[in-house]
Amino acid sequence: MTDNLTVEIVVESGLKPADKSKLKLSHPEGRVPRVSRIMALAIRMDQLIKEGVVADYVEIARLGHVSRTRVTHIMSLLHLAPDIQEELLFLPRVIEGRDPVRERMMRSIAAEVDWGKQRKMWRELKAGVV
Repeated sequence: MTDNLTVEIVVESGLKPADKSKLKLSHPEGRVPRVSRIMALAIRMDQLIKEGVVADYVEIARLGHVSRTRVTHIMSLLHLAPDIQEELLFLPRVIEGRDPVRERMMRSIAAEVDWGKQRKMWRELKAGVV
């Protein structure tokens, strides 16, 4: 025997009918740049390794069905200076066309050990993108 159960929820907004037009919900325009999502992924994967949820890059590659090389590329973003990582996470949304900053562009910056040099390279990259 199957009983059909209907639940009705009434939500009061506290607005008068004329004010209900103020309730329009909008989604942000555009999309999050891919490099921002990849930076967030690198941070999350690093956290999973530190917590012992996954053993290493090899296990991440196996679970993610990607090559170890790709995981290494993603994780190399963690070598960026913290302020550059933060800027990547909060890049403006892309409205149309290609992302102005791509992960491949960041590899040479991440390969630089000196954060001062990284910052200089990052400023030059941003200046060339604009």
